[in-house]
Amino acid sequence: MTGDIEPSSKRTSIGAGQPILLPPTVLTDPRRTIPPGYIHLGVSMEIAPVLRAFGLDPGPLICEAGLEPRLFEDSTNVVPFAALARLYSLCVARTNCPHFGLLVGRRGTVQSMDLVGRLMLHSDTVGEAFEGLVSNLSVQDRAVVASLSVSDGMAVLTYAVYQPQMESAEQVTDAALAVAVNVLRTLCGSDWHPIEVLVPRAAPAATEPYRRHFLAPVRFDQETATLVFPAEDLKRRIAGADPMLKELLAERLQQMRASAGSTLSDDIRRLLRTRLTSNRCSAEDVADLLSMHRRTLSRRLKGSGMGYRAIRNEIRFEIARQLLEDTEVPLGEIAAALGYSEASAFTRAFRRWSGQTPTVWRAGSGSEQPRA
Repeated sequence: MTGDIEPSSKRTSIGAGQPILLPPTVLTDPRRTIPPGYIHLGVSMEIAPVLRAFGLDPGPLICEAGLEPRLFEDSTNVVPFAALARLYSLCVARTNCPHFGLLVGRRGTVQSMDLVGRLMLHSDTVGEAFEGLVSNLSVQDRAVVASLSVSDGMAVLTYAVYQPQMESAEQVTDAALAVAVNVLRTLCGSDWHPIEVLVPRAAPAATEPYRRHFLAPVRFDQETATLVFPAEDLKRRIAGADPMLKELLAERLQQMRASAGSTLSDDIRRLLRTRLTSNRCSAEDVADLLSMHRRTLSRRLKGSGMGYRAIRNEIRFEIARQLLEDTEVPLGEIAAALGYSEASAFTRAFRRWSGQTPTVWRAGSGSEQPRA
């Protein structure tokens, strides 16, 4: 089955199979900040009902991925992102549905985003709501980063996975785009739709489910996962917003961000993951974004044992791997997106990082491990 599905009447227990126990940090206070590599389950809680709709028992698959089925009873539970990504891969394989992540995301709502979603519902405008999303997503998700920009009258909302060597990135970004559209329809009206959708993966055999959900042209083999829509939509006021509740939620999220204890290098990785393919992010640019002097940035990074150039190259390699493995974007376009003046310079850099040329890596799907 590869097309759209509707829930079947068959219901099986999510608790079937023997759960694989995880460290105690997996089940945690939903209001506690989470470490890098972990994520609130959020919209991925919908994996279980989507599997049931295919007539599959979610329990054994969840256990096979290294997760406990009971985690999927509450969207605020915290899980290792690597295990969740593994679960997406298993789901795609068992359902033979390459757009499984899209089916998960289209079931999601603004409530799937917990505190961040509530903040969005009570923001004054759509633009303020998504600024809140971009600023606070790391409180609940230390594996995916979002950015919002405006250019030539168009708003550009972009998502990216920034965990190295992460499998199922295309499923995760499909889900993120799908639920983002649902959120925008909640805030702007049920008839809202983007101008276009950019998807960083090769076009699957069934593209109609994408067009039917987004109600807009969908362009595959793109460098980023992006929704493009009129910037005027950002000015729309949100009906029913409670200013007092918004302030309480914003204060709570600010406290959580302050106590997160993220490292400077992790903050830089998050910034670069969505900006590297659209801007020339020099150390000076990043220092400005972090409200510090360039020399301060260098000094603090030196203390951590990793320089800015090394972090930038790490993110370049990460983006390059994802585009080579999940899309058919030509090498010249990948090189340009990553800031290289010519494809040959990109090829030399990629060989230094991986020991292989980009062409060989793409042909073998990165079968060899990258060099340290």
